[in-house]
Amino acid sequence: MSVTTPKPDALAELFPADRVVIGTVHLLPLPGSPQYNGRGLDDILRRALSDAESYVAGGVDGLIVENSGDLPFLKPGEVGIETTAFLTRITRTIVERFPLPVGVNCLANAVIPSLAAAAASGALFVRSNQWVNAYVANEGFVEGASASATRFRAHLRSSSIRFFTDVHVKHGSHAMVSDRGIDEQARDAEFFDADVLIATGSRTGQPTSSAEVEDVGRLTSLPVIVGSGVDVDNVIELFKVARGAIVGSSLKVDGSWWNPVDKVRVERLTKLVRDSSG
Repeated sequence: MSVTTPKPDALAELFPADRVVIGTVHLLPLPGSPQYNGRGLDDILRRALSDAESYVAGGVDGLIVENSGDLPFLKPGEVGIETTAFLTRITRTIVERFPLPVGVNCLANAVIPSLAAAAASGALFVRSNQWVNAYVANEGFVEGASASATRFRAHLRSSSIRFFTDVHVKHGSHAMVSDRGIDEQARDAEFFDADVLIATGSRTGQPTSSAEVEDVGRLTSLPVIVGSGVDVDNVIELFKVARGAIVGSSLKVDGSWWNPVDKVRVERLTKLVRDSSG
């Protein structure tokens, strides 16, 4: 546990690359969500596999599956069993098809469904958008997931699943913790058993500053990656202070997160990362 001994480097355990690019598979609306149009699992899965194929062909190091189309997002305890079921089915297919580390992010901050999907599908990590403390977002008041998530992981006997956790999460107001800097919040996340820390910008696709990445890593020993806003214009600068990035919007057609993945955009970004690392 992190309160007694230093944790192993989870990023290095999962990925062989020194600098890691993880492509986000933004799923179309799943059954039960407001924008689901009855297209069926086959169409949703076809799009997910196409995006995953473009990412892998473009040179990413890993993938993370996210129910991004389920807008507006529910609070964690309100996410239905149908969402977990379909998320698990899609993730399992991606795990079987692509020989890369795969993660799960069930929105919004539904870490328990994410863990269930990961354990059943063979995914290796989950993302928590609010791991400690609390924040106010579009979904309402959202509390940190660490206490329940670590216990549920133990209940599943799935200790190999790693927690990738946001610090000062985007799309939220942090007024209730304004007396605690980002570095202090990062230390809180490490103390509550996070494995990898994520620095984000203020909104999906908005740039994350190098200063924020440095703030997240200042008081912790955990690896830090960027969770939003990475593109070909800033990736070199950000990777001077970050070990990796979760990327989505900038790698889509026209740079819009709801569009299909553009393999050429993926290739351009991963080439920059590899060339700078070499």
